[in-house]
Amino acid sequence: MNSIELNKRLDVLDYLRGFALLGIILVNIIPLLSVKLPEPGTMDASYWRFLYLFVEGRFYTIFTFLFGVGFYIFISRAEAKRKKGTMLFLRRMFVLFLFGLIHVKFHPGEALTIYAVSGFIILPFYRAPKLVNFLFGLAMLLALSLFSAKVFMVVPLMLLGIAAGQYRVFEWVSQEGKKVAVFTGIMFALSVVSLMHQNSQAPAVIAQVSHAQSLEMQRFMNIGITIGPIVSAFYVGLLVLLLQVPTVRKVLSPLKSYGRMALTNYILQTVFMLLAGKVLHLYGQLSYNQSFYLCLIIVVIQLIFSSIWLCFFRFGPLEWLWRMATYFERLPIRKRDSV
Repeated sequence: MNSIELNKRLDVLDYLRGFALLGIILVNIIPLLSVKLPEPGTMDASYWRFLYLFVEGRFYTIFTFLFGVGFYIFISRAEAKRKKGTMLFLRRMFVLFLFGLIHVKFHPGEALTIYAVSGFIILPFYRAPKLVNFLFGLAMLLALSLFSAKVFMVVPLMLLGIAAGQYRVFEWVSQEGKKVAVFTGIMFALSVVSLMHQNSQAPAVIAQVSHAQSLEMQRFMNIGITIGPIVSAFYVGLLVLLLQVPTVRKVLSPLKSYGRMALTNYILQTVFMLLAGKVLHLYGQLSYNQSFYLCLIIVVIQLIFSSIWLCFFRFGPLEWLWRMATYFERLPIRKRDSV
């Protein structure tokens, strides 16, 4: 990489992170506020089916993959600036783990601690050849997805992210529209077939009132986890294609700001959901459709906040703390103070 490429921010990654956050909140609110299971044949039941067909296991997958891409970019840029990239990355993961330890007290099942531990595990793969990372990551992902091992899929997804960084995928996608279109078309076809199969296994009754229905529910969920990477790949390809259109890129610009502050907004999602649950007494009272409207309100607030914040500041507030703890130095946050 030359110096220009090193200093250039890959906007497409910010758009994708923001896009991933849109889906993550829709899933996280369900257990966090104990959303009521819907009655059969209702609009809530339809939204439940939509959520577990098109959202659950799709956006988390994208977010995890992007973490791997960011892993590679972080160390590469640090080493290009003659800094100790490996040591800085270890500090970065340690700080992320501390963020996660605090966050998990309020949001059981959160992702930051898992990401930090996985970051330590995959660190040696940064030095591995890109083909090895790609093939090993792909093989591991296929094997684990067949067993619906969602938590363990984090490591291979990150490995594929490292490989994408090594192949510099997101640096050339804007010039390779045809290749992206072909990839997206293939993923679309596979997604249609996969989702049709999952939908055919959807339980008739959502409430798990018997062992048989519980097994039926589990089979439906497991299929969703298995096919998750395929649907996620289609989403990524489609968004990358859409971002090649200047008008679309401009309309979606708040999404870029949302993604640039991914850590701040991920944790703020939890804060807003818990505040709404506490202040408005929503625990165990929300229906599935109502949970969507609450998420929509939270996301709109965050999109506006992120866009305004980045007009005056260089980083999100938690991103700023994360960077300072990583580099052991005070960094200017206001744009007018930057060099």
